[in-house]
Amino acid sequence: MSENIHVLTVDDSASMRALLRAALTSRGYNVSQAEDGVAALEWLADNNGGIDVIVTDINMPRMDGFGLIEALREQSRFRDCPILVLSTESSDEKKARARSAGATGWIVKPFDAEKLDSALRRVTH
Repeated sequence: MSENIHVLTVDDSASMRALLRAALTSRGYNVSQAEDGVAALEWLADNNGGIDVIVTDINMPRMDGFGLIEALREQSRFRDCPILVLSTESSDEKKARARSAGATGWIVKPFDAEKLDSALRRVTH
């Protein structure tokens, strides 16, 4: 069911990127990765968008998840792209800030692969 869904994961932790890649590729997703918001924007520019959904951390160097979400929502081609936040943060204030920036949903780390898969399918279908 997740064939051909292209996910861009954005996280400064190499081990978290590896966990996400393993969990998502084993469920049939195409996965591209970036280590922070700046790298994600560069990847998207170099690949002409080319993704169906973005999963981003909040706390990252150079550009955090809030900045990434805001930058994406300013571009017409990403205005409707689902963006899920995957973070250890869980405060209502951070969730509200992410929602107001344009996040589609919020998942707390450590993530459950089945719940992540379910959330991705929900926002891409």
